[in-house]
Amino acid sequence: MESVPSLSKTLIEWYDRHRRDLPWRNTTDPYRIWVAEVMLQQTRVAAVIPYYRRFIEKFPAVEVLAAASEVELLSAWSGLGYYSRARSLLAAAREVTSAGRFPASFEALRTLPGIGEYTAAAIASIALGLPHAVLDGNVARVMARLTGEDGDIRSATVRRRLREAAQHRLDRRRPGDFNQAVMELGATLCLPRDPRCRVCPIREQCAAYGSGRQGELPVKSARPAVERIARTVYVIRRRQRLLLWQRPEDSSRLAGFWELPEAAQAPSAHRREKLGSFRHTIVNQNYRFEVWRADVGKAPQGCRWVPLAAVNALPLSTTARKALRLPAAPGGT
Repeated sequence: MESVPSLSKTLIEWYDRHRRDLPWRNTTDPYRIWVAEVMLQQTRVAAVIPYYRRFIEKFPAVEVLAAASEVELLSAWSGLGYYSRARSLLAAAREVTSAGRFPASFEALRTLPGIGEYTAAAIASIALGLPHAVLDGNVARVMARLTGEDGDIRSATVRRRLREAAQHRLDRRRPGDFNQAVMELGATLCLPRDPRCRVCPIREQCAAYGSGRQGELPVKSARPAVERIARTVYVIRRRQRLLLWQRPEDSSRLAGFWELPEAAQAPSAHRREKLGSFRHTIVNQNYRFEVWRADVGKAPQGCRWVPLAAVNALPLSTTARKALRLPAAPGGT
């Protein structure tokens, strides 16, 4: 039978011994924890680390970020994806700077642009020591197995039960460490496939492990079928300039970002050499991009010649950056 105090103590002791050394775990600065939590949404830890370090070096305090332009912000964020996160981060930084202080409660954090229940709970517990449990994918999986939850983990009702389960087990003396311990357990041991139950510190209190159902839980509804899409982009260079186009500010995706021209935009372009291809996934859409070196007479409507020296300072889309990283492309190795 599960003992909540014993479970919390065991989990935090395990975390103290085994936690990964991540750059945002060496601070209680709410701004830096906030930046990390926003970056970590929908993005793997390994991918976030270099972005986080560069971002904090460029914007070391909330006041510095608040004074930045959107172009500067998007350039620093370019490649992380989900750019509405970055725009909300900038808007919230300006609100915090205008107020003259960082919010000191979960409820106040929730009023800032882009800060939902999870992010507010993470900042409140880790930076401010407030007793609010987080619920992300890792925590939901751990709690579903721990409690034997057999409802669909994607349903709002089940997620509410899992959040309550996490809150019930929260160590109020070290709420931030407890939250990070559960997330760490989910990221390193309580894996979606092949959970490492033999080395899990709380396996004896886990309902799924006790019933041999750890491979069946959590229950998830089927995702929509993956749509496969083929696209072709051109690398068109002339006298140390590169042909690009910028998405309009009212674009539904990647507003303000710069892109390489696609075949439909430059129908008169002459293909000279295939530089390579790459895949790019957005939710349930799987893109395969072919990249060609091409020539064009007149710049197509909407496109501009940009000096190569200025390209890296622009907010380029992830797909444009991937294309330009190909070995034979400008900027490639």
